[in-house]
Amino acid sequence: MAIVEAIYITAIGGEPMQPVEAIHAVAGSGLQGDRYMTRKGYWTGVDECQVTLIEGEALDYIRQTTEVRVSDGEHRRNIITRGVGLGDLAGKRFTVGDALLEYDRPRPPCRYIQTRSERGMTKALGRGRGGVCARVLESGLIRVNDPIEVVSAASAGSRSWFWGR
Repeated sequence: MAIVEAIYITAIGGEPMQPVEAIHAVAGSGLQGDRYMTRKGYWTGVDECQVTLIEGEALDYIRQTTEVRVSDGEHRRNIITRGVGLGDLAGKRFTVGDALLEYDRPRPPCRYIQTRSERGMTKALGRGRGGVCARVLESGLIRVNDPIEVVSAASAGSRSWFWGR
């Protein structure tokens, strides 16, 4: 079963990510109180994601094979998932708790992430471990341990890309 393992947000780009137990996803905007919804993210106006997701299994792999810390939100992604291959969501709409999301694109790591975390983070999150971006189609509450369920294919004309591990 695919679930939300953890949720992280920060109000201002570059500030540490903060864990929350629940968050409101707002249609067409993102997560309430997060830097990209408030237009205060590092990539605002350049390369934004309404919501970012990363696989808990990818974080486990990084912890097991490198010295890079990826706990406590150092990965700079909003939602940690468990039990779902995020690349498999390409071209799909899916519920996360009460919200309806749609796969947007892969979210490979950038060099900026290392300036907010530690040396080696960009490489550790590479090779398909950086997560994905999603758009919020219908507002709703997302809580830790909520299920993640595919509900349909994305609408015609929406952009989707597949990326492998």
